[in-house]
Amino acid sequence: MMMDVDTNDNQQPERDESPENIEELRIEDASADIDLESLESEAESPKASAGSEQLPDDTSAEDAFAAEAGARVALQQQLEALQAQLEDRLGQFTRLTADFDNFRKRTATERENLEVQVKCNTISTLLEVVDNFERARSHIKPQNDGEMAIHKSYQGVYKQLVEALKKLGVSPMRSEGQEFDPNLHEAVMREPTDQYPEGTVIDEFVRGYVLGERVLRHAMVKVATPLDPSAESAESASET
Repeated sequence: MMMDVDTNDNQQPERDESPENIEELRIEDASADIDLESLESEAESPKASAGSEQLPDDTSAEDAFAAEAGARVALQQQLEALQAQLEDRLGQFTRLTADFDNFRKRTATERENLEVQVKCNTISTLLEVVDNFERARSHIKPQNDGEMAIHKSYQGVYKQLVEALKKLGVSPMRSEGQEFDPNLHEAVMREPTDQYPEGTVIDEFVRGYVLGERVLRHAMVKVATPLDPSAESAESASET
């Protein structure tokens, strides 16, 4: 019996959680007095504390702004350095392009001049063969049909050679009767005469040739000079 009493005493009474009791508690809570001033003071206290912590936030913002400004200055300087480097590289590229273009033009000009020079040297050597054919034609007089056949055969070769030179752009000079030009003629003789104006080419000993506007070989000529009056008077006195 004693055991049962102790057991009942130690047991806690069960809470009545029925809807009626919950409603009663809510009504009681609603009827309790609410201290509005205390609530307002509690609501304002975090604002006050937050206001007291704004100074460090403002200071950090200024530091962040200063750091950001410094970073912008550094980026601006880096950008300017890169811009200057880019302009320098563009200048180098422009100069290299101009140098290469000049080199290409100069190389093309030198190649053309070299080709023309080699062509002129080769043709100049062939001109000696042409001279020999012309001398043979002027000096050899065929006496019979056999000699005439030989003469015609090598003269046919001469004509073929002359035609080949014409296709290459080679043309002979016509110097006789022209005014002496040191760029075209080489005076090997001078003859005083009153039959031609002074400086006129009287005779041509070796024919000159040109390739386009380039002189392959100067013509060797005889040039007229004026008569000496003293020599003329002495000659007339001797005749009398």
